[in-house]
Amino acid sequence: MFTGIIQATGKLGKQNNTYIIEICDNLFDINIGDSIAVDGICLTVKEFSNRSFTVDISEETMNKTTLGDKSSLNSIVNLEPALRLSDRLGGHIVSGHIDGLGQVVDIEKLDKSWLLSVMWKDQKFSKYIVEKGSICINGISLTIAENQNKSQIFKIAVIPHTWNNTNLKLLSKGEDVNLEADALVKYVEKLLFENKQSQVVDKIIDSSWLKENGWE
Repeated sequence: MFTGIIQATGKLGKQNNTYIIEICDNLFDINIGDSIAVDGICLTVKEFSNRSFTVDISEETMNKTTLGDKSSLNSIVNLEPALRLSDRLGGHIVSGHIDGLGQVVDIEKLDKSWLLSVMWKDQKFSKYIVEKGSICINGISLTIAENQNKSQIFKIAVIPHTWNNTNLKLLSKGEDVNLEADALVKYVEKLLFENKQSQVVDKIIDSSWLKENGWE
């Protein structure tokens, strides 16, 4: 489990069938078997040294995320070690399981921030976009500023700290990014769907309903 607050950046490379991430800036504790989010994807540490660690990446992950292309280009990736129970939840709950890819539609430089426009490549995920809600882009917890085209396109306001300390500053129009929707939205969707299927919730939730269900 992660929180979407990036701790460091790294350079992703490949040697034979092993993927190597070289940490570029801030070092953090690494042990064999640790979970680390690499551009938002939960991967397991296989080996490590002072400034690098290796991981195995499945065919499924390579095909459905940006890591396949990035490993051949020695691209910069965002890194976040798994959340400790004692840590602050600075962003939002992130599982490290990518829902789908997004495409950068526009990057606008404002006076005090950047406005990043992203489009879901698969429109079925648009239902998870909620204005002022959370979205994870390349492992970064970000807030949705507005949405368009039935939420297939959404905009993110990025502050200078996030821009300068992640790989967002390296993005260009047309580039793909990894997207993970807010887990809370998906849980709510599942509950509402199951309740609808069982025809349990057709009542107005008022004070009487709350008392009947144990809320005093």
